[in-house]
Amino acid sequence: MSLSALLATLAMLQTPAVAIPDQPLLAETIAARDTALFAVMFDQCDPAALADLVTEDLEFYHDRGGRMATRAAFVEDYRGACEARKAPDAFRSRRELVAGSMRTYAIPGFGAVEEGSHVFYERQGDGPEKLVGRARFSVLWKLDDGVWRLSRAFSIDHAAVE
Repeated sequence: MSLSALLATLAMLQTPAVAIPDQPLLAETIAARDTALFAVMFDQCDPAALADLVTEDLEFYHDRGGRMATRAAFVEDYRGACEARKAPDAFRSRRELVAGSMRTYAIPGFGAVEEGSHVFYERQGDGPEKLVGRARFSVLWKLDDGVWRLSRAFSIDHAAVE
């Protein structure tokens, strides 16, 4: 038996049977979860919805902030940001996925990896919106009891846009 066959066999023995959809359904499913996650993050202020979108053992890494959050810290930081956005002159952000940049890869028995690029817009109060930055990301989604949840996130290559 080859090494790769042996590793694949061992992986199947160690992971529960989780049915991961094939492409293109996998890409559509992950795109919908990506949209839901960022709608909650930037458009809604619903900490319970955010908590439901991430795993209990969430790990989030950022190229500027390091290891930024566990699930509890992630949701609590979000709750604070929601409160800050209530001020009339607060900064509000919007995230936009770069068209054609998203890629998805099945992780048998677990979930999927999503990679892509996004840009960020910002406005203060009711002021004009301005493109302010770009970044790349890699996210591990876990399929848990039929629900896709963010498990690991790497937010990298942040740069300002002039």
